[in-house]
Amino acid sequence: MAKKIIILASGNGSNAENITRFFQDSDHIRVHSVLCNRKKAKIFDRFEKYATPCLWFDASSPGAVVDYCQKYPPDLIVLAGYLKKIPPELIALFPNKIINIHPALLPAYGGKGMYGMHVHNAVYKAKESFSGISIHYVNEQYDDGAIIFQEKVELTPTDTPDLIAQKIQALEYTHYPLIIRRLLT
Repeated sequence: MAKKIIILASGNGSNAENITRFFQDSDHIRVHSVLCNRKKAKIFDRFEKYATPCLWFDASSPGAVVDYCQKYPPDLIVLAGYLKKIPPELIALFPNKIINIHPALLPAYGGKGMYGMHVHNAVYKAKESFSGISIHYVNEQYDDGAIIFQEKVELTPTDTPDLIAQKIQALEYTHYPLIIRRLLT
């Protein structure tokens, strides 16, 4: 029986799509569904071409995701651009089975409000010579769970925040599916 992934997302869905494509032909791991907390997110358009259900849920009712995950228990919950705090009940039900990817080398540039371009702008302003990704387990605090994997990329003085974002996204697309596969095999 294939291992089951549920992806939580909030926006564009490019990482969720990348993960879904990666496991599309796998007999051992499958994306069961994608849950999104924003009704008008681009992810819904992106997932029209996939058989994988992409469903909206009301994030103001934390029990919605808990109930869904109890009904369809996943082997792994994968956050892919999901910006809300995970309810403690979900963490308690799935200890060390919820992972997130962060667009920086944690613990640097982590915490509430540090996501997407906010991170890349901060890295740029600090004139960092490296940035990267951190894949980590989710706990009750933002970006505080045990780190599973990190990969860094060199930055040049001429890299803009947009170029930094492109370099980080390339790392995300390459490594996130591989780490998910490693965790489930």
